[in-house]
Amino acid sequence: MKASKALGTNLQAVLIDLLELQLQGKQAHWNVVGTNFRDMHRQLDEIIDATRTFSDQIAERMRALHVVPDGRSATIAGETTLRAYPAGEVSTRDTVAHVTASLESTVATVRRVHDPVDDEDPTTADMLHAIIEALEQFTWMVSAEIREPGTDRKVNQRSPAKKRAGS
Repeated sequence: MKASKALGTNLQAVLIDLLELQLQGKQAHWNVVGTNFRDMHRQLDEIIDATRTFSDQIAERMRALHVVPDGRSATIAGETTLRAYPAGEVSTRDTVAHVTASLESTVATVRRVHDPVDDEDPTTADMLHAIIEALEQFTWMVSAEIREPGTDRKVNQRSPAKKRAGS
């Protein structure tokens, strides 16, 4: 099968965000500091390994469909949907928030292209399903580091204090 231009464009978008997620994961891995450093450091390794595998699978699938993947740094920087990762040391709390947002952005890209990909190539859509499942699990696990039990609020993000009767 030879991919249409639209299929190639959609897979390229997924590849770009996976590559950027991998790069951001490595940047975070090297520069995270603070409480639960070791756990975060190890969890980032898991995300990096998974995204490396996923990006390779997508790029190789693109080649199988006669599409030329573009993973050059300038292309990644110019086309990613992920926010730039901050420079320097980053607290574990801020790392969790940023990595969660980057995971969510990558999942959004994969979900956005899923249906058009499925219409043309269900085999490739199956690959996207696996990527979505894994990245959403990472999102849950990472984001849980800073959530309050029973809510979607971050720890230490309190609602405004209620006024006492008679105040």
